[in-house]
Amino acid sequence: MLDLPQFTVRGTPEAMGRQYGQHFRDLIGAFVADRIAAVETYLDERGHTGTEPLFASGAACLEAARAFDPAGHAEHCGIAEGAGIDPVVLFTTANMTDVRDIIVLPGDPLVVEDEGCTAALLPPAITATGTALQGQTWDLNGPDVDYVIALHRLPDDGPETWTVTCAGCQTLMGMNAHGVAVGTTNLKTRGAQVGVPYLSVLHRALAQPTLAAASAIVEHAPVAGAHSYWIGGSHGAVEWERTPQSAFLRSTDSGPLARANHCLFPANIARETDLSPSTHARMARAEALLAASGQHTLASLKALFADRGDGWLSINRFAEDQSGATTNAVVVCNPAEREFWACRGPADRGVWARLSFTGND
Repeated sequence: MLDLPQFTVRGTPEAMGRQYGQHFRDLIGAFVADRIAAVETYLDERGHTGTEPLFASGAACLEAARAFDPAGHAEHCGIAEGAGIDPVVLFTTANMTDVRDIIVLPGDPLVVEDEGCTAALLPPAITATGTALQGQTWDLNGPDVDYVIALHRLPDDGPETWTVTCAGCQTLMGMNAHGVAVGTTNLKTRGAQVGVPYLSVLHRALAQPTLAAASAIVEHAPVAGAHSYWIGGSHGAVEWERTPQSAFLRSTDSGPLARANHCLFPANIARETDLSPSTHARMARAEALLAASGQHTLASLKALFADRGDGWLSINRFAEDQSGATTNAVVVCNPAEREFWACRGPADRGVWARLSFTGND
């Protein structure tokens, strides 16, 4: 079984970043090296030689992130300082899916990697507690499972937060002490450009006191690439299908929502490329499992994310499927009770841990 490393940081953004970088220094260095090796292969397979353009785009995106969220930028620079890694190199590798798309897209890359995630957003009407629940898998390169951590932040200014992410990265999936939860799935559309990468968008959204405020951050962020972003709370959740050119909203006010890695709105479907072979099967399975009960719990949500009903096309993705992606982490959330549970690896192979806030220890 896979344990989830946890670490607490506190203080100013710079101080929290340095503590984070110093504690996970060796792990962050290994993560960066692995990500660079992986992207070199990815770019080479698509006819792009060398990483100089990649890091130039990463530097431009880091400047966009500085303007978008100065505190988040300062925290990132603290992580880089603590880990002894150039901040542009760290930022580029942390936000690799967005930055590489600036180089590769627009274009028409071959389908090589079946990367992606599956998210489920449950309204109160279908849960046993009568409160909204959310969760997702995070699926990408198999080796990334070695770098998954849970970071507990106690900032001098802003809410206490938990995030499950890769060592050296900022927010990927998280919840704050106000009961605002966030997450994302990757989308691929032509039109990626220099802008704010997804981790910076999620990091600033997680600092907000309400779902509405976090939603506004996601809606208006000058994003670099395509992603779905979900924001959950006690009474429901919203999801944004974002590209640099568009922002489309869905809400659990109309019922439960599932999401995998394909676009749902025509303007974005027209720009879509490099679809994951499993994305439609995963979304259909998640929708069916959500519709099968009106008494969902965090346990049933964990079971949904452990589902293997479609073999190698399943929600729960194993390294032995050899699909190009594995489930590297899973989170489930009950914002009303400030319950944030996570595991490293697949839902049925990782050790689930409740990541507690100081008020509910």
